[in-house]
Amino acid sequence: MAEPSFFAQILGRLAFEFSQIQPLIPTYTHLLLSALFPIFTGAHASLSRPSSAAKPVIKEEDAEEEDEEVQKMEGLSPSDAIMFPILAGSTLAALYFLIQWLQDPAFLNKVLNWYFAVFGCFSVTKLLSNGMELVHSLFLPQRYIFEGYLWELKSPPHKSLAATPSTDGTRTSSRSNSSPLPGILSLIPLPFSISNLLWAVHDLPRRKWALQAYVHRLVASKTSINVFDILGLSFGILSVLYFNLVDKPWFLTNLMGFGFSYGAMQLLSPTTFTTGSLILSALFFYDIYFVFYTPMMVTVAKSLDIPIKLVFPRPQEPGAAPDMKPSHAMLGLGDVILPGIMIGLALRFDLYMHYRRMSKHRAQKSVKSTEATLPFSQLTSGKDDKVPFVPLRTKWSDLIWLARLPYSKRVSHDSADFPKPYFYASLAGYTVGMLTTLGVMQAWGHAQPALLYLVPGVLGSLWLTALIRGELKAMWNFSEAEEDENDKGKGEKDAADTKVEELEEQMDKEHAKHLVYFSVSRSKLGEKLRHAAKEEKAHGESGSKKDNNGTDDKGTIRRSERLMRDTDGEPTGKRQRVA
Repeated sequence: MAEPSFFAQILGRLAFEFSQIQPLIPTYTHLLLSALFPIFTGAHASLSRPSSAAKPVIKEEDAEEEDEEVQKMEGLSPSDAIMFPILAGSTLAALYFLIQWLQDPAFLNKVLNWYFAVFGCFSVTKLLSNGMELVHSLFLPQRYIFEGYLWELKSPPHKSLAATPSTDGTRTSSRSNSSPLPGILSLIPLPFSISNLLWAVHDLPRRKWALQAYVHRLVASKTSINVFDILGLSFGILSVLYFNLVDKPWFLTNLMGFGFSYGAMQLLSPTTFTTGSLILSALFFYDIYFVFYTPMMVTVAKSLDIPIKLVFPRPQEPGAAPDMKPSHAMLGLGDVILPGIMIGLALRFDLYMHYRRMSKHRAQKSVKSTEATLPFSQLTSGKDDKVPFVPLRTKWSDLIWLARLPYSKRVSHDSADFPKPYFYASLAGYTVGMLTTLGVMQAWGHAQPALLYLVPGVLGSLWLTALIRGELKAMWNFSEAEEDENDKGKGEKDAADTKVEELEEQMDKEHAKHLVYFSVSRSKLGEKLRHAAKEEKAHGESGSKKDNNGTDDKGTIRRSERLMRDTDGEPTGKRQRVA
């Protein structure tokens, strides 16, 4: 009997390997989607105003809504390419030898779980609160297209819809409606009580409280929260307590892992593509050494039951006992966060280049809208006229509710769907690298260093995309640490804001008779103070202690205290003293 041909042998081998991996396809699909989820969401959450955009133009009525704190990112330097592998290797070796010495890692797991509980609580809170805000904006958007008009919902006491003509100007409408529901749902007649309830739900993101805590020479912090932050914090505390005191199901482990990854994507930045490439290249060799040449990484990952990994249930082996403990596939958070911060940088670079193109278009006045996605190198030169930045956090609902508005008719920078060639290229490279990791692991039956395949996939896709688009120079020179002309005074605050802070500090000294205090107030107070300070500036106060009416700083403080007692006739909160 003749032997099968070489081609037939290859097909038979592939068919055999597919039959072996087929039961694991749901597990590996779950793993891939779980790795992409925090990368995608964390990268978009890290977006902020790039240096190629001017400061946003904020309407007076929207000042309170748009006044959001921008979280500062920790910029990495080329020296971190050396320190990262050294610190990671030292920590891994210390954990490995500690596990070998303890023999039973139960006590070590308990200590580390409570250590990560604090970070897990805040990271899960941020993930859940931002998720709830996104869902809220999808079901109760601020604006939508209906009946040929762009409808914008105004919050109470302006319970009405303000209509502006559509871009084609072919349809008219004289309808007046007070429903907060979007689109055709706004035609549903609602009882007064239901309408008020829906308006209250619609305005939940705008209802914020300012939190201020002070401990003499230890803590001085201010922040603002809304209902979603409170709900997220409550669920985060419950999940952490359940994880540490009751049980450690795989989905809670993954929830905390998602939170860590989501938060890290907003805290860490490679600053430049060169720095990011150096760091990933160094960790590329680190991962190979500790997986292939030492048992440390595999031993630590299997011994520690802490939320530093993503776990996925695997199907039981054929012939396994029914009462056998189920096995899990694992993916370390480092394989998500480290390539993820580079993918996040790629998305911010896309936003940077988008505003560069918009500035060129604005200066030229004659560039066609179809050229919005052209490489920057193909645009004609001209003096930049920076386009004001439009915060994207509340614009994701526009992708659904403004979808019927033609792209050429939109104000293209007032949208969340800006071109993202580098982001999608790096995501494709990450996906190919992860699939290669899973395929090699299945074929060899041995744990694989994921960065061995992820680093070439991510870096190769980014630099190749820049080469194809002719933007290597722009990518090489891009830096999130640079400051343009408008940002040179980044450390210097606006005079009005400085005046407000001085007033707040003096008021704090008046009220902080004890060493520790905590206060809660309506966030509208800050806007009132800023408005008062800007009025003083408009009346000619420039460094002097008295304004045109002869009112000194003490009078300003007294007026600010009255603002604290009366904000639109509503109490702003009470200050509680702690001895």
